[in-house]
Amino acid sequence: MTPQPVELYRDPVYDGATDPTVVITDGVWWMFYTQRRATHPDAGPGVAWVHGSRIGVAQSPDGVAWTYAGTLEPYAAGLTLRAGPPPGEVDVTHWAPEVIHDGERWRMYLTEIDGIPDRWPGFARTIVEYVSDDLRGWRRRGPISLSSDRVIDAAVARCPDGRWRLWFKDEAADSVTKVAASTDLETWRVEGTAIGGRAHEGPYVLELGGSWWMIVDEWRGMGVYRSADAVAWTRQGGPDAVILGAADVPATGFGHHGAAVRDGEDVWFYYFGHPRRAAVPPPEQDVIDDRRCAVYRARLTVVDGELRCAP
Repeated sequence: MTPQPVELYRDPVYDGATDPTVVITDGVWWMFYTQRRATHPDAGPGVAWVHGSRIGVAQSPDGVAWTYAGTLEPYAAGLTLRAGPPPGEVDVTHWAPEVIHDGERWRMYLTEIDGIPDRWPGFARTIVEYVSDDLRGWRRRGPISLSSDRVIDAAVARCPDGRWRLWFKDEAADSVTKVAASTDLETWRVEGTAIGGRAHEGPYVLELGGSWWMIVDEWRGMGVYRSADAVAWTRQGGPDAVILGAADVPATGFGHHGAAVRDGEDVWFYYFGHPRRAAVPPPEQDVIDDRRCAVYRARLTVVDGELRCAP
């Protein structure tokens, strides 16, 4: 029997921790995540509960035992970490943080949406860059001009040709992954579609075992793509193959949007799932138990030229 993932973290405010990204510095593990309002008693109609979110922050000494540290709250110049729950009313939605270190400072690429939309269409979404020296205070540098005004879920990495690339979901292009490139993290040029085909979101890119890998959330598990140069990508296992699918992690439904972190020789992929979804009858979709989320992790390895993961 395949070992099942263990819940590592639940958001103590609204039980909606999603889109986790983890970094390690000075022996402390930091998790940044979308603080989805899963259990809010009056979140609003439609999909308003998915919006109105802040970025939650948790810390750990080992990547396993996590403690809630607060939320990133806006102020005049950017964002700052504040202990305690987020405010009851917000005027902007924050989603899907990507946090990297460029060799000098931390950078966050954050999806921002005006207001609290109660439906999916018709609302602009922008990827905005912030910088920090300590992961607590973040100075806003401004939005990045990309392929449309419906872009979310940034992933950033430095590629073998020396350029930085930013991969993102473009909802205006049938929800595929587009890519932009930069030589200096200042000016970005959109280079087209990186991964097309089946709609997906949440791209994440890493190098492992001599190849580059892109992991995307297909809402049924994770599609995996391989590349020699982080530019041209080939799907692993054919069009229907996924990792962290329902057969792999039935207790969570399947794996959703995540990111990897290196700890010595280990590479851990943190992702989220719905721990109560398997217990919710299909006719009862969108009840509070169905909305609850938890963060899990899986170890990534490359075996016989394929990316594999195991709890």
